[in-house]
Amino acid sequence: MPSIEKTFIMIKPDAVRDRKSGLIIDRIERCGLTIERMEKCELDDETVKVHYAHLADKPFFGDLVAFMTSGPVVKMVVSGLGAVSKMRTLMGATNPQDAAPGTIRGDFAIDVNSNVIHGSDSLENAAIEIERFFG
Repeated sequence: MPSIEKTFIMIKPDAVRDRKSGLIIDRIERCGLTIERMEKCELDDETVKVHYAHLADKPFFGDLVAFMTSGPVVKMVVSGLGAVSKMRTLMGATNPQDAAPGTIRGDFAIDVNSNVIHGSDSLENAAIEIERFFG
């Protein structure tokens, strides 16, 4: 049986720029999850480099850092029953071309480099990311 969990969610600069934040937030709330904390902010290079350190050796890393610092993001702590897996399902596949219609990425994302939303992939990473972005 799922338990109450907390996860970290971030609406990326492309979705904020394209005014999709409200639609995404509505989907999160309509599926029964609670937004406990939310803040619109701009990320600095260092925070993005730490957050995506697992991709530092990839050829697209510089473009990723530039994209994530190109405009505001909306960062959130989201809670609810099975919040991590529920959000992963709601977000859809990382590559929007593989994301099902009705998912956030399936409906709003353009490509894998502009995929509108980030969500923690485990409870352990959720705790790390919540600390990283909210202290």
